Amino acid sequence: MTAKAAATFSYEVMAECSTTRARVGRLHLPHQSVKTPVFMPVGTQGAMKGILPEQLEEIDCEIILGNTYHLGHRPGPELLKKAGGLHKFMNWKRSLLTDSGGFQMVSLLKLAEITEKGVKFESPHDGSEMMLTPEHSIEIQNSIGADIMMQLDDVVSSLTTGPRVEEAMHRTIRWLNRCLGANGRKEEQALFPIVQGGLDEKLRETCTQELSKMDVHGYAIGGLSGGEAKEVFWKMVSVSAAGLPRNKPKYTMGVGFAVDMVVCVALGSDMFDCVYPTRTARFGVALVPSGTISLKKAIYEKDFSPLDKDCKCSTCKSYTRAYIHCIITHETVACHLLSIHNIYYQLNLMRRIRESIMKDKFPEFVQEFMEEQFVKKDFPEWVVNALASVGVKLTKNP
Repeated sequence: MTAKAAATFSYEVMAECSTTRARVGRLHLPHQSVKTPVFMPVGTQGAMKGILPEQLEEIDCEIILGNTYHLGHRPGPELLKKAGGLHKFMNWKRSLLTDSGGFQMVSLLKLAEITEKGVKFESPHDGSEMMLTPEHSIEIQNSIGADIMMQLDDVVSSLTTGPRVEEAMHRTIRWLNRCLGANGRKEEQALFPIVQGGLDEKLRETCTQELSKMDVHGYAIGGLSGGEAKEVFWKMVSVSAAGLPRNKPKYTMGVGFAVDMVVCVALGSDMFDCVYPTRTARFGVALVPSGTISLKKAIYEKDFSPLDKDCKCSTCKSYTRAYIHCIITHETVACHLLSIHNIYYQLNLMRRIRESIMKDKFPEFVQEFMEEQFVKKDFPEWVVNALASVGVKLTKNP
């Protein structure tokens, strides 16, 4: 790592919970310093449905995510280079993270062929073939110009077992070296390796040990949130986070449910992303302290209260549940209003978490948060067990 790159990319831990592994940090990046723990909204092709970049700035979103596979297809790396990168192309002035395209090994498995060279995809759009190698993944990400790039990893479904899981883990480590060597913008773009190993603790420990030897700016925990049991999910997050260097940010990929994020922060995660807040908005669902509410339900027809009386987002300031219920299946603006609210909810949750850690009150925050989510104190067993592993005891109702 050059001195210039070290100055451009750094991570400082500002406060730590005295009970759990939760901490507050500041991730310094070329376009924007990012406070952690952080939730990153997903703009797959450089856009979020119904939301402008300036609206994301207004709710103090510091970093968003783009998808390398899809951006590689459209608009493509040549046009992105001509545009000066995705920041300029979409008029986004803050930080940007891109995934590697590796997740499509799972989501488009029927259209993909995986070898040591890379992954050959058949486009779901036009049937054209694309060979995504570690080098090509980085080339596309260099053209996008993201502040943080992800290595191309060999991703298998979290429900996969047997030799394929170990093969994928070792290939991920080998591909990291190729990704690092291919990065032509080391002083402008950070590269995060990804911990793989399926649902096998020993494989994940091996992977964290190998990746920790690399000169990188941060790490991601991948291969989860794919339908595995939550009791296994949290253990894989825990062993992965615990095995990575303390002085680097840890990004748990694909996690977006509020309960999951709170638990993962306690286990040592700093960064999260998910399409959940915008996707669920398209189904007429709002995120609220008690969980979710569906605005399609008739009970909201004459409800003139905001989505959340304590929320400071523009939707809650100006519109009622009754209004959104009235337009939910007729007007696209309803999706826009709910998306703004849901992203604000996620960002505000992170703010509240950071504030509680700074005051060393995170365990108390966790207790209050879980009691709001589960008013009968019927906390899921996996949540109780995960939090107990880091010293927070939730008492379930008998």
